Amino acid sequence: MKTAHDLVLQAKANVREIALQDAEAAIRQADVLIDVREADEFAAGHLPGAILVPRGLLEFKLSGTPALSGRELKVVLYCKTSGRAALAAQTMQSMGYLNVSSLAGGFDAWASAGKAVVKPEQPAFD
Repeated sequence: MKTAHDLVLQAKANVREIALQDAEAAIRQADVLIDVREADEFAAGHLPGAILVPRGLLEFKLSGTPALSGRELKVVLYCKTSGRAALAAQTMQSMGYLNVSSLAGGFDAWASAGKAVVKPEQPAFD
């Protein structure tokens, strides 16, 4: 029986991971930057320009959103540490997407390196 860790390692062996030092250039060249974390994680902070497509909804959002349905799109995915993004990249490849990559180390590595993070202001309910 495989564990979640086994599945992530298998996915990482089959997808292209972008090293943190190459991430900004890859994101600039991408057509879309997708955060596959959950909504609460995204709201707490995300990479500039990212759109939220939680991993659990990925296939449905890709299929149901014309702007994301082009199989030739250059896509960069990320999550908290890179496991979910690798699984998402593998899924997108199996759906026929040709140019998908995952950010090694994910959001945590990005933020730890002091790179820009967007933190939307939450309304105060005083």
